[in-house]
Order: sequence, then C-alpha cells, then structure tokens
Amino acid sequence: MFTPLFNHLKKYISLTTDEEEIIKSYLQVSTVANKEYILQQGQVCQANYFIVNGCIRKYFTTEQGTEQIIQFAIDNWWITDYTSMDFQQPSLYTIQAVEESEIIILKKSIEEELFQRVPVLERYFRIILQRAFAASLNRIHYIYSLSGEERYRHFNNAFPDFVQRVPQYMLASYLGFTPEFLSKIRARKG
Repeated sequence: MFTPLFNHLKKYISLTTDEEEIIKSYLQVSTVANKEYILQQGQVCQANYFIVNGCIRKYFTTEQGTEQIIQFAIDNWWITDYTSMDFQQPSLYTIQAVEESEIIILKKSIEEELFQRVPVLERYFRIILQRAFAASLNRIHYIYSLSGEERYRHFNNAFPDFVQRVPQYMLASYLGFTPEFLSKIRARKG
C-alpha cells in the first residue's frame, strides 16, 4: 500500500530505509467508498490525503445549489483544504470520492513531529505545493483566456484517460460550463 507513496516521494527526495519506516508509522491507510465524504463543507479539515488509487473531487456548492468542482485528485496526487487545515476553520469545500479509492492519511496533528523526524519531507511538500500552485495559476489562465471548447480540447489532450474516467457532468463543472455545453462540444468532435 505504501509503495506508490514512496515511489512518488523518491521522485523529489532521497529517503533512507529508516526514514521510510518512520514515515509509515505516522500514516493511516483507508479505503473510501464511491460517493463517501472525506470532508464536508463546514467541517474543519484535519489531514492531507494521498490517493494510492481512485479518484477524489473537491467542490463547493453555490448559492443556487450547484456543485462547482475545483479539483480532482487521482492516483499519486494529494488533496486537502489547506486553508481549513492550517487555520483550523470550517471548510468552504467538500471532498468526496468519485470512485472507490485507497488513500493514505497524513493528519495535521502529527505533521510537525513527522517533519522534525524526517526533515527532507518539508522539501518534498514545498516542491509539491509549488507545482500545485503553478497548476492552479494555469487553470485560472485557461478559464479567462480560452473558450469553453478550447478548455475542453486542452484538457482532453493533456489528460485523455482522465476525461474517460470522470462522469461528464463532473468534467463540465470542473471546466466551468454546463453538461449540455459539453455534450455539444463532444458531438462536434466527430
């Protein structure tokens, strides 16, 4: 279960066998059922979640009652609500499984102790957060600079397997348009 996480860590940092054992002792493993909530809007986020396999989404509900997806996490990605977790305030977001998923949980309450025992993990999370921040900026840029069809084409080219894996209404929400608009785009493809 820990192999995918350690393979991911080793892309960015070097770990000794002892450090791997220390890390394992701080983590929890869980299976999340399809549609099961990891975090609900209004709760305080208590952990960071590494997806071993599966698919998780993060969304908020608008005043009109629509779900606006802002993030997906699939195999070897992390997901959390850093604002809620770091400031211990109610989350604006819901985190929910899109399919049955195996996850590894790093609780906020033990994070500092783990970083003191394995300091190189701070470097890893810095790199991961820098990349996540860059991806968020790119997404914002695409939302403002590309048409809906161009956003779909770009996303489809960048993540073709992902487009087939996620329900189309969720993909439409993530890309910022209605499922009907997505259907029209997909119909024009052929």
